Amino acid sequence: MTIASPPLGNAELEARIGPRLALVEERLRDAVAQSDQLADETSRHLVDAGGKRLRPLLVLLCAQLGDGARPEVVDAAAVVELTHLATLYHDDVMDSAPTRRGAPSAHEVWGNSVAILTGDLLFARASMVVAGLGPQAVRIQAETFERLCLGQLHETVGPADADDPVDFYLQVLADKTASLIATSARFGAMFGGCTRSIVEQVTHYGECAGVAFQLADDVIDIRSDAATTGKTPGTDLREGVPTMPVLLLRRRVAERGTDEDRALLADIDGDLSDDAVLADVVSRLAAHPVVDETAALAHAWAGRAAEAIEGLPEGEVRDALQAFADALVARAA
Repeated sequence: MTIASPPLGNAELEARIGPRLALVEERLRDAVAQSDQLADETSRHLVDAGGKRLRPLLVLLCAQLGDGARPEVVDAAAVVELTHLATLYHDDVMDSAPTRRGAPSAHEVWGNSVAILTGDLLFARASMVVAGLGPQAVRIQAETFERLCLGQLHETVGPADADDPVDFYLQVLADKTASLIATSARFGAMFGGCTRSIVEQVTHYGECAGVAFQLADDVIDIRSDAATTGKTPGTDLREGVPTMPVLLLRRRVAERGTDEDRALLADIDGDLSDDAVLADVVSRLAAHPVVDETAALAHAWAGRAAEAIEGLPEGEVRDALQAFADALVARAA
């Protein structure tokens, strides 16, 4: 198992948060343990695979703006990661993703139905943990999960004729990805005992950072290899999942596209079931300017995240939040 959270740019702060992150890991393992042998094995599948633990880290970091040692902070960090893990089981089924975090996806091992039910089990466990944090936390968790579902639904259905596809996609990212990252920051500040103003600032920060994170992922899906990401490059292309580079290419073709642009888009819309064909399309798209434009958008959203926390007290935590946002998009360099 590999846990590879981004650096915070401050050794003393990392030394304070590191042991707390280890407690979150223990809490996660306790929370996913099941008395049923199959359920226990499937529930531990992605926990054992590791991951970056970005959301728990953000909870712990924002809690440092108040009293980061409160026990509720660890439970809140476990809640957001359990919720995230639950969505991964579902996402991998919908996307037909063969791998996740360098391991076979759950649906590849046990089938779609078991993977979906395991995701439901993990969300049930997240709900049990959040219930101990009080009614406000339960309401926030419910609102967040609603946004996660709506984001996935809208991505699946696609924009209406009157919608701008790029704006529609950005809203999908805000709901499907950024909402949980925003809640992570919110929970950290809330359960750290911060003022309402600080809670609101970090929540907005998390929303912007979440959009930046997913735009960076769109770049990584095209320009990175499976050994680096644990995911097959071009999975979204193969499944017809819209991403920002493809949306920008469509807009370019509609407005002023070259013959090369049109040929690439036609191949993207064609049959990508053959691995060699997919690899060729991924290679051509990776060299296209629309991927650089997507990376620039990711950096712009990271800039919005930085602006959202300008009102926070100066010091190591604000600096670390800036470093956190920068690290999310640096992956797409």
